[in-house]
Amino acid sequence: MPKIGMEPLRRKALIDATISAIGERGSLDVTMSEIAGRAGVSSALAHHYFGAKDELLFATMRHILAELNTDTRRAFRPTATPRQRVSAVVAVSFSDEQFQPETIAAWLAFYVEAQKSSALRRLLRIYARRLHSNLMSGLTGILPKAEADRVAEATAALIDGLYIRRALKDGVPNAQSAIALVEDYLETKLNGRNLP
Repeated sequence: MPKIGMEPLRRKALIDATISAIGERGSLDVTMSEIAGRAGVSSALAHHYFGAKDELLFATMRHILAELNTDTRRAFRPTATPRQRVSAVVAVSFSDEQFQPETIAAWLAFYVEAQKSSALRRLLRIYARRLHSNLMSGLTGILPKAEADRVAEATAALIDGLYIRRALKDGVPNAQSAIALVEDYLETKLNGRNLP
């Protein structure tokens, strides 16, 4: 087993602490000192690794996107049909790794902050393009391209909307009901298609 140096561990701890702090606060209105305390490091060390709080927030969003991308690629491996690819994207969006209260709150906070931050807005555009592309990778094997494009756009909107609705509720997120809602929509749009 390879050894991992202290710097990557501390950086990861700071990113995890950022997600936790944002999730608890429900906004990006958290301090570097608060985040550092959660991570068990000094504020000076947090500033050493990330500089300003904005850089830590950007790194946190990149981390969330990278994990989502890795999880999606892993979910694609066992798929044999275009329809299974589409369902894999939906399932990953609401997986135990992604659909956690803290991560959901972080997404909502990042969406809000992206209205003011061009760097975060750029990351959200990357996420939106990647989600659309992943959905299209299955839908174009089932539907004509223009129709697949509309269904991918609506499916992505459903996924994002369910995150927003979940962020505004108390309690544990119910991934199975979220998946069922999106799959119901997909079944309506794909009903009667000769699915490969």
